[in-house]
Amino acid sequence: MISAVLFDLDGTLVETEELKAVSHARSVSELKPDVSEDEVVSAYTDELVGHSRQEVAETLVQRFGLEEAARERMEELGGEEPWQVLVSIRRGIYDEILGDTDLLLEQRYPHNIELLHQLRGEGYPTACATMSHRPQVQRVLSVLGLEDDLDVVATMDDVEHGKPDPEIDLLVAKKLGVPPEEFLVIEDSPAGVGAGVAAGMVVVAVPTKITSKGVRASNLLEPRWVVEDPESLSDVVRQRIEEAGGKREAHTQPML
Repeated sequence: MISAVLFDLDGTLVETEELKAVSHARSVSELKPDVSEDEVVSAYTDELVGHSRQEVAETLVQRFGLEEAARERMEELGGEEPWQVLVSIRRGIYDEILGDTDLLLEQRYPHNIELLHQLRGEGYPTACATMSHRPQVQRVLSVLGLEDDLDVVATMDDVEHGKPDPEIDLLVAKKLGVPPEEFLVIEDSPAGVGAGVAAGMVVVAVPTKITSKGVRASNLLEPRWVVEDPESLSDVVRQRIEEAGGKREAHTQPML
């Protein structure tokens, strides 16, 4: 039975993964101008979507040999490790990108947002679990007009381990008071799908052009639960709910 629905944010409700890729590329270029931005974008989109800020930064520092340049900026930017310097640079770049309201609205996924509204209208508690940090999440949700449509919002600030570790999904389940196995999860990335599966939840993937190859290659879901056409997402979700036993009439009270 399904009692609640959990959505990812980046790449699921809004295509901020493309924006994140650009911000990572620009931050790497600031430390090492001879690195191609396209190369950084490819590294991020092929391997790092859905992972924590630290995991992404550590990988990029090692991959592109940024340690020496980062250490030269430690006194200016703070941090005890090179990856923290890269994070600091990238944070400023990404915050500037998120300041463009029109750009964010252009990046939203209308079919996925409409599904959220439909399910909420049918009485399902709805939640969000994202590997972004809370100030950025609040900014994006505000622009999308979704602040009042989510009973629980869990961010990277709330957990120690990022996806594909199930910690954040299990935290949402605890806060909503719903058993993990009664959650339907809507995700776009291999890391997000992995977290939902590891949490024992029912998962449907709606990958983007960035994450499609990785989701398929992960073999975490039957192909019929990987939705390449967002217009068919609602129908696939209805089928997934039906095969999971239908809707449970649960009366949950979020634990804020």
